[in-house]
Parts: sequence; C-alpha cells; structure tokens
Amino acid sequence: MKKSYIQLHIAVLLAGFTGLFGRLINLNEGLISWYRLLISGLVMWIYLSVTGKKQNLPLKESFRIGSIGFILGIHWIFFYGSIKYSNISVGVVCFALTSFFNAILAPLINKKRLSFQEVALSSLTLCGIALIFGMDASFRLGIVLGIISAIFSALYTIFNERLVQEYESNTIILNQMIGGCLGLTFILPVFLLFSPAAYLVPSMNDFGWLVVLSVFCTVLMYFLITSALKKISSFTVSLTYNLEPLYTIALAIIVYKENKVLSTGFYIGLSFILISLGLQMYRVKTKNSKPVLL
Repeated sequence: MKKSYIQLHIAVLLAGFTGLFGRLINLNEGLISWYRLLISGLVMWIYLSVTGKKQNLPLKESFRIGSIGFILGIHWIFFYGSIKYSNISVGVVCFALTSFFNAILAPLINKKRLSFQEVALSSLTLCGIALIFGMDASFRLGIVLGIISAIFSALYTIFNERLVQEYESNTIILNQMIGGCLGLTFILPVFLLFSPAAYLVPSMNDFGWLVVLSVFCTVLMYFLITSALKKISSFTVSLTYNLEPLYTIALAIIVYKENKVLSTGFYIGLSFILISLGLQMYRVKTKNSKPVLL
C-alpha cells in the first residue's frame, strides 16, 4: 500500500507538468491529444517488443481496453481546450472536479450505494468552480470545457479501476494509447472542420515537447497510476489528483507569470477547492481508524 501511494504521488507530480504543455505546444487541442496518444503508443509498442513483454490479446479484449483509451483522448481534448480558451491555472482547477463526478458516477456505474460524505465534501470543489465562473466572465468558456474534461476524467478512472484487476499495466497502457489514437483519428476530421488548425504537422520544437509529454507525462505517469489502482480505489486516486492543480498553478506562475491575470474570484474559488481537498484527505486518512462524522 505504501508503494502504491508513492507511485500515485509521483504520477500526480508528473501530471502537474501536462498543463504547461497545453500552452507550450503550438497545436490545437485535438492535434495535441492525437499526437500524444500516437507517440505514447509507439513508445510503449517499441519498449514492450524489445523487452519481450508485449502481450497479444484477442481482438475483443483489445477493443474493450482501447475504448477506454478513447475516453482518455476525449478528456485530453477538453482539458487542453480549457487551457487554450482560458489559461493553465483555470484549466487545471476545473480538473479538480474529477473527484466530484467520480463520487456520483462510480456508484451508478458499479451499482453501489452513493456515499453522501464523498458527494458533500467534493461539492466544495464545485462551489469553488462556481465562484470562479460567476466572478470572472472572461474564463467561462474555458471553465465549461474544463468541467466536461473532468467528467471524462472520472469515467476513465472508474473504468480503468476494473481493468487493472484483470490485465498488466503495460498491456493496458499500450492498448489504451493505440485505441485512443484510432478513435481520435476517426473524429479528428470533424473536429478540425469546426476548429481549424493553422498547421497539422508539428514543428521540430513542438515535436520535441510532444515526445517529453508522451514519454514522461503519459507512459510513465499512467504506468504509475494503473499500478497504484491495484491497491487504491478510484475515488482516492481522483482525490489525490486534486493536488495536480496546485503543482501546475505554481509552475504556471513561475514560468508564465499567470498570477498577473488571475482575479480575486479565482483565489476565493481556489480556497474552497483547497478546503475540499484537505477535508477529503483527512476523511480518507481516518476512515479505517475511527468513524468520521460529517
């Protein structure tokens, strides 16, 4: 269990850098997501083939895993879209809603009882987002895209929790990257019709950043996540990922000086999210030791 938590927190730290790539790479959100899946899939395929760890699955099972990779790809499109239409800080703050949607969707999908405590605590995050949305009109489109991104992120985590009980992490990541890439390939022409791109092929500089994003913040990060899910619940993973906005906002302030464009409403909303995070982490920590009354 200790090893799983260490893996999870390293993954969250790596995830903290992904938001910066949304601004750093000069491609639109659809192309960033497609290239990220393509490069990650190629890296995984080469690595597993060379090491002899590549596992061939029946087409039906590959499709099942790959379809969840498609959900991941959709999440990335909305996530990077949120950043493109607002800024890095707003995009990653909306990502903190993943735990809220996880608390609602996981019981429905897994046919389990809804946890009032999980919904109530994570609702503070929703209040924080609502405050930012209401007090800063310039970020509203980015916030809407970020909320949709959080829904798909929650769905991905819930379905992925099932897969890790049946397959090896390497097999899951490879099939999800390939499946996600193939899925986006079919919808990308329609996406580009409504959101035209200045160019389709990345520059050498953008390609270099895409490789870094794919190898470290995708392959390595999702390997750590799928390994952690063998011991840790999807809600706890989503909860811990609330730390990602803190890492990313700090990096955005240091690298891009985003504190100059963030309003008072943003910081008030962020305070609600931090309170939610602290209470939820306290609940998880004390859950197995003594009853917690809410």
